Amino acid sequence: MTQKINLNADLGESFGAWRMGDDDALLRVVQSASLACGFHAGDPVTMRRTVRAALEEGVSIGAHPSYPDLQGFGRRSMRCSAEEIEALVLYQIGALDGFAKAEGGRVSHVKPHGALSNDSCRDAALAQSIARAVKAFDQNLILLAPALSRLAEAGVAAGLRVALEIFADRTYEDDGALTPRSEPGAVLDDAAACGVHVASMLDAKGLVTRSGKILPTPIHSVCVHGDGSRAFETALTLREFLSEKFSLAPLPAFFA
Repeated sequence: MTQKINLNADLGESFGAWRMGDDDALLRVVQSASLACGFHAGDPVTMRRTVRAALEEGVSIGAHPSYPDLQGFGRRSMRCSAEEIEALVLYQIGALDGFAKAEGGRVSHVKPHGALSNDSCRDAALAQSIARAVKAFDQNLILLAPALSRLAEAGVAAGLRVALEIFADRTYEDDGALTPRSEPGAVLDDAAACGVHVASMLDAKGLVTRSGKILPTPIHSVCVHGDGSRAFETALTLREFLSEKFSLAPLPAFFA
């Protein structure tokens, strides 16, 4: 039987008069989408429109919660208590799920954004707070977590369904962490380079770091950041490549 793989994108990141990415185009390519919930980007109208568009394309919907950092696009770390983290994650999942239910769908996964994700990859206590919030909302939700992260470990320990993700457009360090965006070469904006990067990791069955080190891990999903300048081109290239060797599927199909 052909192995499943998921292609996902982070979408719904427009806000008011500000436009980010080409969501409609990407929704015709990916199988799952993680949608901003208003804390780092997005607004109620954008959330509803993006939910509706995703459902029309048969794309599974995930909440993309972040620190409350609209000005910094959720890419700045914040010192929050465990209670605050659980509440802000619950708040954002609930907001998006409200729109999803109004349009005849449901949120099926949760994927933290930006600094909240990066911090939870290293900080076990933060990861556990996020996992508790996801489980409190719905224990059947899928936690989409970076491969080899504390967040993935916390999700498994909490009894959640966990899907492991790699990034097509970001490079990795030898400890499995993403290369900081402040460093040259951390972000890949060429579709062909992203394709080579993903192919190397799938062939190696693990993360491939900048030094060439292989960190073995299962891989369920490949992410393209929707705010990238060539996000659609990259997603299309990856879909064509992945469909030759894998069966492309939305995240819920991995747990059916």
